[in-house]
Amino acid sequence: MEIFKPINEKKANSKVKRIFNEIKKTRKITKIPNFWKSIANNPQLLERTWNNLKQIMKDGALDSVTKELIYVAVSITNSCNYCTRSHTFAAKKKGASDEMIKEMIDVVGIANQNNKLVEAYQVEVDKIYK
Repeated sequence: MEIFKPINEKKANSKVKRIFNEIKKTRKITKIPNFWKSIANNPQLLERTWNNLKQIMKDGALDSVTKELIYVAVSITNSCNYCTRSHTFAAKKKGASDEMIKEMIDVVGIANQNNKLVEAYQVEVDKIYK
C-alpha cells in the first residue's frame, strides 16, 4: 500500500499537469503510470526524475532498447517488480523480442550467482583487470 495517495491527473496543479502531458506525449501513452502519479506528491522530484530519465534513456552510445534491458536487469537484481514490469513493457514497445528478454534474464542470473561466489570466496582481482 502506498504511503501517499497518487496524484489524480485531473486534480494536479499546472506544473504536474505539464509534466504528465509531456510524459504521455514522449512515451506515446494515454494514462500516467502509478510511479509518476505517486512521486508527483513532490513536484520538484517529479520534474527532476522525469528530466533525468529522458536524458539518460534516449539513444546515445547505447540504443534505447539496450538501455531498457539494462534497466530491467538492475530492477530484477533490486527486486523491484514494478520497474521490472514497466521497463520490460517499454523494452518490448521499443523492439525487444521475448528471446532478447530471456537471454538478458539468463545474464542477470549468472552475473548475480557469480558475483555472490566472488564475494563469498573473497577473490582477489587479477592484475590484468586493474
